[in-house]
Amino acid sequence: MLYDFLKRFAVRPLLKIFFRIDLTGTEHVPPTGAAILASNHLSVSDSVFLPASLERPVVFLAKDEYFNGTGLKGRFTAWFFRSINQLPMDRSGGAKSAQSLASAAGALAEGKLLGIYPEGTRSPDGRLYRAKLGVAKLALESGAPVIPVAMIDTHKVQPIGRRIPRPGRIGIRIGQPLDFSDRRGQAQDSQVLRQVADEIREAIGQLSGQQYVDVYAPRKR
Repeated sequence: MLYDFLKRFAVRPLLKIFFRIDLTGTEHVPPTGAAILASNHLSVSDSVFLPASLERPVVFLAKDEYFNGTGLKGRFTAWFFRSINQLPMDRSGGAKSAQSLASAAGALAEGKLLGIYPEGTRSPDGRLYRAKLGVAKLALESGAPVIPVAMIDTHKVQPIGRRIPRPGRIGIRIGQPLDFSDRRGQAQDSQVLRQVADEIREAIGQLSGQQYVDVYAPRKR
């Protein structure tokens, strides 16, 4: 499979050469079955660092702009992100965003490991922002456990505006799974969705140590 080939013989060797990754908590990732990796988001490379560090394939929701570029560069970018199991996520809201979440729900129904950024976009300043409700909806509808993840210092190796990350040390902390089975079937209740989203964000914050900002992060392109 192209995904496994790229991860094992291209992406992972390059990461080992240029980065020191302090990875903890991999025992919390189930070897099989559906699960949601809910991570903070500091850098474009988060979607590469995390999947490349785990043995299980990860299907990640990535912003749809990565798939819509033009010219040779745009086509290569789209090919690369699809090759590493990225699904386009439309962040404009409404029917398009719902369709993106449906694709994610389909991956969970197939027993896959899904990666998602509850904040919906990169943090503009390293702080942790309010979680959107999509992650809660996926958790309650699928019944899959939610595994909080904290990316540490990835914004230092690739700040916003930098195209290629510079060598450095980063951390990935994976927390204990969160079980929301007691609220399954309540995905249409906005208050329950907000409670679940906040619990997921709090678990991420405990791992990352980030300062919390109780507003949605401004969308970055």
